[in-house]
Amino acid sequence: MDNTEESAIELHGDEEIIDVIDLNDMEPGPDDLADDLEDVDFDDPGNAEYDDEGWETEDEMEAEQDDSELTFSKHTGSVFCVSLDPVTNSLAVTGGEDDKAYVWRVSDGEVLLECTGHKDSVTCAKFSHDSSLVASGDMSGLIKVWKVETKEEIWSFEVGDLEWLEWHPCAPVLLAGTNDGNVWMWKIPGGDCRTFQSSACQATNGKVLPDGKRAVVGYDDGTVRVWDLKHGNAIHVIKGQDGHQGALTCLACNKDGSLVLTGSVDGCAKLINTVTGKVVGVFSVEGGKAKGSKDEEESNSVETVGFCNILPLIAVAYLDGTLAIYDLSTQVLRHRCQHEAGIVHLQWEDSSSVVSTCSLDGALRLWDARSGNMLSEYRGHTAEVLDFTVNREATLAVTASGDNQAKVFCLQRPDR
Repeated sequence: MDNTEESAIELHGDEEIIDVIDLNDMEPGPDDLADDLEDVDFDDPGNAEYDDEGWETEDEMEAEQDDSELTFSKHTGSVFCVSLDPVTNSLAVTGGEDDKAYVWRVSDGEVLLECTGHKDSVTCAKFSHDSSLVASGDMSGLIKVWKVETKEEIWSFEVGDLEWLEWHPCAPVLLAGTNDGNVWMWKIPGGDCRTFQSSACQATNGKVLPDGKRAVVGYDDGTVRVWDLKHGNAIHVIKGQDGHQGALTCLACNKDGSLVLTGSVDGCAKLINTVTGKVVGVFSVEGGKAKGSKDEEESNSVETVGFCNILPLIAVAYLDGTLAIYDLSTQVLRHRCQHEAGIVHLQWEDSSSVVSTCSLDGALRLWDARSGNMLSEYRGHTAEVLDFTVNREATLAVTASGDNQAKVFCLQRPDR
């Protein structure tokens, strides 16, 4: 590992960062998060052209049935992302192709905040850990932070083409990954900043680990890095044969952050020990090819991954519509749940062995990972579902779709 490269911090001038954030004594209060940072001048990244390449489905779906309780129709373009406020789970934020994000109540769809001023499609929109702030980011790299209570924009910044946006789990600290390979970290609303530089390829995915002191970032060249957020250096670099042989598409961590699961266009999911940096498992579905793929050599891309919280199970979902459930201890494939179209996103319920999926056919499905059986299916969208989230109690799901709508579904199961 090249320590010089991995620990570089992007600064212009001779300014020196002392400690940006004391993560050893993590409290949500802003005063405990950062030491003083000298003024830093950042290059103007300019605007990037919007790549208008989206999901396509072979047949236009007809709205024959609508199982939703509520439809949110304020967006005038595809809805790309959705998340729930972590404190009450009563508010949703959605971002769309119309260059806007909306904060709205899931009970009645009432808009509480309209996040405007973006220059491109809003592809990232998330609440902070205490639900007091919302960050919205567009494809061109313009990021805005809004105070929910006062409905005010309190901070904005512009980076290169935005790949992902992630809040710290217990502090008003925001992280972002960009097309040029940089990972940015800001204290909000002060704006104190640090960057984590790597080779000039996209930082495609990122997640702050539950300890709040480390972040795992996946890159376009198949590399995975575990970063020390306080000191700015890469603790582990997983690359070459240990890394993926294609761009990272997704990653997830278990409850205590000791394990990370990564997925790639190379068709593999890898299990990484975050303490040692070692790959301790590799998962793939043999013989899979992306449906509709013109290139016979094209591998069956892993699109989304996740850990079960209550059983040693993981879920790996593929572009060909396969949902694979693996036993974590034996690394044996337990179930193969087939979808008619590619899977976009999955989410495990917090306190059960049920995993939900959304796919390009516009449906949301719930699966029992113990039996491999589908428990229920929810329809109502007339285009692909691009994102969804399930509340803590697993009583409702909110979906985002290419049909310009978000929907709220009540999740009913015999055991509830």
